[in-house]
Amino acid sequence: MAVSRALRRLLRIRILQEEQSRLALESALGELHRLEHALAATFERGRRGRSLVQSSIQTGQLMDRLAGFEETRSAGLHAAALGPRIDAMGVEVSERREDFLLKRVERRQAETLIQETEARDAIVDGRRGQQTLDDWYSSRLYRDGDKESADIEPAVSILHEDSHPSNAVSEPAAENDSSDRGKTLGEIHIEGIRAS
Repeated sequence: MAVSRALRRLLRIRILQEEQSRLALESALGELHRLEHALAATFERGRRGRSLVQSSIQTGQLMDRLAGFEETRSAGLHAAALGPRIDAMGVEVSERREDFLLKRVERRQAETLIQETEARDAIVDGRRGQQTLDDWYSSRLYRDGDKESADIEPAVSILHEDSHPSNAVSEPAAENDSSDRGKTLGEIHIEGIRAS
């Protein structure tokens, strides 16, 4: 059974679905990395705010201390807002990764099905070709066998001509024929050569 157009179309669809799923996964991973970088920047902002508060204690700058406290508080609020978004994006990435792997498996199944069908077709074609060669060879042997039997039949019919009712052999030939009974073809041939 040849690979149908429907199977090839199915494979193309599976390839496109896998590609779309891969792009969706890459997009979700990109968003997750962006959120993680934003969280890391927020932690850095909070660290700078605490550092500013400590330096303002030594210098006595009240404005720096207030700015440090505000930076730390803002970083904490920002981190609290980013935490659930990162968790949700982590779940989405997991779902998209599972979807991508499922699409990849479906694509590979379609490829395997097509490859197995093509391999089966190749085996069938090979057997058909071998059968054709076998038929050709046996018919050639049969034809060659017919030619060989055609070459042998006249000599055999000469030996047994006197047994046929329509014998048109002359008397001396008939006498030679009767004396040749029981001899092999090779002996008759050698006697014919000696006589000439």
